Amino acid sequence: MTASIRSDGDPAPPRANRVVVWSPEYLSYRWSNDHPMNPTRLDLTMELSRGLGLLEGIEFLEPTPATDVDLLRIHTPAYLAAVKQAGHSASNGVTGADVPHGLGTEDNPVFPQMHEASAILAGGSLAAAKEIASGRTRRAVSIGGGMHHAMADWASGFCVYNDAAVAISWLLDNGYDRIAYIDVDAHHGDGVQHAFLGDPRVLTVSLHQHPATLWPNTGWSSEVGDGAAEGTAVNIPVLPGTVDALWLRAFHAVVPGAIAAFRPQIIISQCGVDSHREDPLADLALTVDGQRAAFLAMRDLADRYSEGRWLAVGGGGYGLVRVVPRAWTHLIAAALDREIDVSTAVPDGWKETTGALAPGVDLPLTMGDGGDVNYAKWDGPGGTPETGVASVDRALTRIDSAIIATRRASFPLLGLDPEDPRD
Repeated sequence: MTASIRSDGDPAPPRANRVVVWSPEYLSYRWSNDHPMNPTRLDLTMELSRGLGLLEGIEFLEPTPATDVDLLRIHTPAYLAAVKQAGHSASNGVTGADVPHGLGTEDNPVFPQMHEASAILAGGSLAAAKEIASGRTRRAVSIGGGMHHAMADWASGFCVYNDAAVAISWLLDNGYDRIAYIDVDAHHGDGVQHAFLGDPRVLTVSLHQHPATLWPNTGWSSEVGDGAAEGTAVNIPVLPGTVDALWLRAFHAVVPGAIAAFRPQIIISQCGVDSHREDPLADLALTVDGQRAAFLAMRDLADRYSEGRWLAVGGGGYGLVRVVPRAWTHLIAAALDREIDVSTAVPDGWKETTGALAPGVDLPLTMGDGGDVNYAKWDGPGGTPETGVASVDRALTRIDSAIIATRRASFPLLGLDPEDPRD
């Protein structure tokens, strides 16, 4: 792997070891005024990060739009043409009946300059991948990315171009042959899994709400990859109502073992935060505290197994004011090694500005929700602890059923013992 040499053979010039990828153009990815995915969440995140002093002295990397050549790594020519045509005709009332490929639907309405707005998000994740591959940085975060539902020829789930898949494809052609993708969005990372389902060089791990209870209704534990890539798709579906401690129990029972077995050269994390208990589009019950713990865990896995190479992108999250800005500020902090304690007060300046934009919202006072992130480590089949509280014991039994189902489906294919908690 030539991760520290540019394609022209010259040593890569030095850059700060941690990079934030950001462009004001990210805010142009706006489906409609009342669409749940509103770019205001990105703006509020950056303002909160600035208000906490998190970005002082930090070098920003401003991306350029992904080119057609970049996007054709994953998407078809016909799809790119349809996106461009839809975006340039949006003012003429284009609907799904007029434009194929999943465009013009309620989830994915057409909007002006759709291609350009989507290409800059993909360009951000690609720029992050190139910075890491060049050796100029070890970590990069781009909260505008994470459009993990987009398929080769189909817009899906608020996603037009699959930026993470584009970045992974580029890395595979530029010296990387073991890439791990970890997706903690409430919705299954179906588009990325589908793109690499038969490629043994890419491990996709998704921890999401159970597909029987949430769109896109995929991501069953039995989905393990195809052909030579069997074992390189790992899915951990959890039931609605799953809280921090149970979610983290499942994460740590599966993800570190899979990563250790695969030994990736880089970890790419999709950090959607619609797993929060207040999210209007999903039914999990995490707090910002639990989401922060997940980000730190993925960063630590990259430090342990991938020489610190970590590319973190955004994703879902529809608690636009109370949730996303705090959660992704913690993500940026994790990438920058500038962790913010959950008891830290939300800056008054941010509250004043945000209160004027959203006068009906009860703004958070601190950077956490008081969540309980202390989880009981999974210790094998039959090891479910008993608390004596019937509802808690039922929830523990259910999460352990999910853990063992995933481990039994995937771990033997990775050379691991699904019954042994040491694996």
